[in-house]
Amino acid sequence: MPGHTPSYDCFRILHVCTGNVCRSPIAERLTRHELHLRLGEGAAGIVVESAGTWGHEGAPMESHAAAVLTEYGADPDGFTGRELLDDHVVEADLVLTATRDHRAQVISMGHAAGLRTFTLKEFTRLVRAIDPATLPQDGGVIARARSLVRAAAALRGWLMAPTPDADEVYDPYGAPLTVFRNCGDEIYHALDPVVTALTGVSGPVAVPWRR
Repeated sequence: MPGHTPSYDCFRILHVCTGNVCRSPIAERLTRHELHLRLGEGAAGIVVESAGTWGHEGAPMESHAAAVLTEYGADPDGFTGRELLDDHVVEADLVLTATRDHRAQVISMGHAAGLRTFTLKEFTRLVRAIDPATLPQDGGVIARARSLVRAAAALRGWLMAPTPDADEVYDPYGAPLTVFRNCGDEIYHALDPVVTALTGVSGPVAVPWRR
């Protein structure tokens, strides 16, 4: 199987869940939104996409997921679901999954994915342990992002989750809006330190529906 060949023109983040209509679309669009808030046009160097291990190809985002994104100021428009394909994994520089099962499925596809595939919460935990001063200060956001993934992979065997469930984002599919809001909150707070580490720029903490 062919392995991953990085592109030096961009850094590609792939969010993965099951159906690609709830969790990974929320994560994709929130990541894009936060990158744009912090970097403006400089965010163009990071491409953010999503797919599902049993993805509903061509399906719209679940309506509650879209509502949650709107509450954060992110844009849900134009989204269509995708089934996870080999090419998505080959092209990704960082794969962030909703659960450990999703992570295992991505890694089982091959393509040297093991060192760049994490659950979202796992990656957050590892990123929090990385000293920002050790990341490149020159070379732009792409060089910083590649260094961050390497540092996180090196820490993985040393910094374990307190419980197995700590690395999971559970599926809200079919649940009421309040459950989707909790899921959005969970994803937002997991993404915030990741985007801060990627960009070197802190963002405000937002809990929109409680304002």
